[in-house]
Amino acid sequence: MTPELDVVTDAAFLDDLAGRDMDELRALRTRCQALENSLSYVRRLIQGRLDIAGGEVQRRTEGGEGGDTPELIGLLPDILSEGSRTFGGPGAVRPPQSMEPDVEVTRQLEARLDATVDPDELARVTELTDGQLRDIIVALNSLEDDVSVTRRRIHDVIDTLQGEVTRRYRTGEASVEGLLPS
Repeated sequence: MTPELDVVTDAAFLDDLAGRDMDELRALRTRCQALENSLSYVRRLIQGRLDIAGGEVQRRTEGGEGGDTPELIGLLPDILSEGSRTFGGPGAVRPPQSMEPDVEVTRQLEARLDATVDPDELARVTELTDGQLRDIIVALNSLEDDVSVTRRRIHDVIDTLQGEVTRRYRTGEASVEGLLPS
């Protein structure tokens, strides 16, 4: 997906957690949360593009004419409203500790999205053939699947890191007093 995501989702990333200090574990967890925020953001962008393409397919299925951009624009509030997903279901919601994404990873993921479906192509969605619309939907679904798989892997890494932090508190290896300023 991106070089940094590949490193973090590699099994070796979690090697020797017991040998790492608490500050390093917390920093790794925070880093992974920023990566998850980037993935989550780009996933929502993908879903928005899927909703627009799917909305155009649905508009045509219900008798709309190709090339009718004003009609599609009038439908956008309904198409893009929460939970309207025409193609696919809602993802699992995971409340973030921080909303800060990784700017560079987000930029790389957005570039991959734009390479998959150019925003200019999406802007003329009503002019595309049915086959072109299907191709866009297939490509976006494939990218969303990739992002979702990577996002789940990041969740697993975050859970593993949090599990190690929790284990240390439970066993007394770490204490709340260690967090307080002296």
